[in-house]
Amino acid sequence: MKKIFLLGALFSICWALLPTLALAEFEKDTIATGAGDLEITFIGHGSLMLTFKGKVIQVDPFSRLADYSQFPKADLVLLTHHHRDHLDPEALAKVSNSQTKIILTEICSKDVTDTKVIKNGEQLEEMGIIIRAIPAYNLVHKRDNGQFFHPKGEGNGYILTFGDKQLYIGGDTENIPEMKTLSGIDIAFLPMNLPYTMTPEMVADAARAFRPKILYPYHYGETNPNILLELLKNESDIKVQIRKMK
Repeated sequence: MKKIFLLGALFSICWALLPTLALAEFEKDTIATGAGDLEITFIGHGSLMLTFKGKVIQVDPFSRLADYSQFPKADLVLLTHHHRDHLDPEALAKVSNSQTKIILTEICSKDVTDTKVIKNGEQLEEMGIIIRAIPAYNLVHKRDNGQFFHPKGEGNGYILTFGDKQLYIGGDTENIPEMKTLSGIDIAFLPMNLPYTMTPEMVADAARAFRPKILYPYHYGETNPNILLELLKNESDIKVQIRKMK
């Protein structure tokens, strides 16, 4: 009987630790802000988890990357656009509960209910975090039929303010003029997934324009992120950080 009790207790402890163990496999960085630490969990592709002041923010959760049933429920979800590697109903259901706020584009809202739409150029505040929607679109890369992979007006990038730090999530975009006018960006995530978004040269061009203090190439597919390191090696005020965001 004593052995059965101990085994039961051990099982209960292991079960309780499952979310922690599930998250342990992912790289994390911690950024100090004037209002507390911001923890960034690099899930992969275009998917991130941000933790700030006890709140969990999921960005473009995607089921192929992780078992989201093992993650804590999100207080806030941000969706950049409607492509299925960014708007994944299965992952969204697993990270959400009745209290989760979901912020997305107008096209995304056709597939997800009880949400808040934010359009390019608009701003709102959730949980004390200011969220600004930035355009995300192609200038060069197109489908075989001549249409851009990401037409202007369909997708969002997001600038989030955490205390005294601004974090920019580019979404699926190229080095558009709106990006180059940004200022005061402390942390930037820029996509490098060919042929759909930017080449390393495009990312370097954008970074030289708005000069983020920390630059993470993300959603980079088969593109070699080390090319970006070489392109920006002389930009001492831009720290390029490579994480597992294929």
